[in-house]
Amino acid sequence: MCLSPEVAVHVSDNTMRPEIARSWWRSELSGLSPTAPNLRLEPDAVDGRSRLVAAAEPVLADLATEIGDADFCVLLADRESRIVNMPFGARQLRARLETLGVVAGGVFLEETTGTNSIATAHELRRGIAVHGEEHYLEPFKRFSCYGHPVTHPVTRRLEGVLDITCLTEYDSPLLAPLIARAARDIEERLLLNAGRAEQRLLAAFRMATAGRNRPVLVLGEGVVLASPGAVDLLDPVDHIRLRELAAGLCVRTSGSPDAHHARSVELASGRIVSVRFRPVASAIDGVLVEFHDPEQVATVPRRGSGRQSDARPAQLTPGTPVYVGGAPGTGRTTTVRALLRGDRNRISTLDAADAAVRGEAAWLAELERAVSSCPDLLAVEDVHLLTDACAVHLRRLLAHPELRIALTGAPLAELTGQCAVLAASCPAQIELFALRDRAEELPSLVRAMLDGLGIDNRLRFMPVTLSALAGHPWPGNLHELHTVVRTVVARRSAGDVTPHDLPEGYQVSPWLRRMTPLERAEHNAITAALRQCGGNKLRAAKQLGISRTTLYNRMRTLRINA
Repeated sequence: MCLSPEVAVHVSDNTMRPEIARSWWRSELSGLSPTAPNLRLEPDAVDGRSRLVAAAEPVLADLATEIGDADFCVLLADRESRIVNMPFGARQLRARLETLGVVAGGVFLEETTGTNSIATAHELRRGIAVHGEEHYLEPFKRFSCYGHPVTHPVTRRLEGVLDITCLTEYDSPLLAPLIARAARDIEERLLLNAGRAEQRLLAAFRMATAGRNRPVLVLGEGVVLASPGAVDLLDPVDHIRLRELAAGLCVRTSGSPDAHHARSVELASGRIVSVRFRPVASAIDGVLVEFHDPEQVATVPRRGSGRQSDARPAQLTPGTPVYVGGAPGTGRTTTVRALLRGDRNRISTLDAADAAVRGEAAWLAELERAVSSCPDLLAVEDVHLLTDACAVHLRRLLAHPELRIALTGAPLAELTGQCAVLAASCPAQIELFALRDRAEELPSLVRAMLDGLGIDNRLRFMPVTLSALAGHPWPGNLHELHTVVRTVVARRSAGDVTPHDLPEGYQVSPWLRRMTPLERAEHNAITAALRQCGGNKLRAAKQLGISRTTLYNRMRTLRINA
């Protein structure tokens, strides 16, 4: 996409700081015009009793005393870059900002408001100053602003952005350290309050589960406590739905610890259960979720769970070639062999990589010999490595009336030239997703590998072990996972597998160091839904049982790009 002339002139200006130029570029690519803000207002989503607001109140009170009557305004935005409030500021400046949409509920992202110290600090996750003409939107060029992210010291999650704004004539370089110090003070109070809140959550959980066997769940800020019954009952998708319902409860009840709300909820399993939500001490701490009579529930047909990676042709027939695409190690060869339904006696396999080593003529001669041998299946692997001449010759064979042909290679989106034409000529196409995008399948994949190694049910990977594995990027895909499983089997052949039984590099998930267990579960559920819905976010939100706005917010928070 080309930049508009007016934006290109500014971005090409050598005096513009690189981080500002890149922000302008992102704003332009989002479709935002410098003269037309796309501000979203979500006042109903503002949580004035959040943990961030509670931690910020005394810090901002001290900051107000320090600034006094100076011509500045201070803004606090939440983790979705949504303005929570403007705790204090000069009256005239405040009025001018409000006319530009700087009000509670205003969503300040680069895609809605362009380059500014709230949106860009939220994007970069670091402090930034934006002066006058550096603002992307024309109406904001009369202001200077300084923003700094507020990060939770324990979870390392972004909690919000603190901003101070003034007219350009009152700009001062001292505003940057001032707002950075205030942000650090808020972070310290978040840490102080976190310990107290978690103690209250644990106490409420113990009280709710004492002497009872029913499912109980506690949802807090970066904390999830679940009884064994809740673990068995709930799917990761259910956590997202319950979290949304609990957030709505907190707004309606104003966080009163005596308030509760009961309703029926359809779970991902198709069960309909009666659920009661109750704030713990205050809505700032979290919500206690109790499930009643889960055994006496109505069953409804479960939503379809087919995956593109599970799609298989009903049968592999002559004249109907199939292309199996995916990254190395995703199971391309295994998938091809499975297409013959166990008959592996007459498979003739060629490796496209040999064409580069042995030369086109030698490889094409071997291809002709393979065809003349009339195998049950001709399998050509790694066709993305073929030269154009070899790819064209192979494409002519696809309609062979007596030959079943299966091709394997890179993901369809990565193919180019004649190799892309070759894959597109296959009526049946199977796309195998990378293992990192199939975390929800890990338990069944590990179980199948254990069965293949003859372990049967003597060895059991604990849930915490599977969670550690789920966070890895798995560049080697199924081959890498199989190596890990073989290593574990070599160390022990029976009992429970804990993270300490894994190879050293797999004992702690790199993703789990940065994400809470709930976030990991949400990430897996959302990516699975998007995959099943072909990337359609509206359908994915409907399948998950949440609003599209909530889906977009969670995708942004969890860094899901789709």
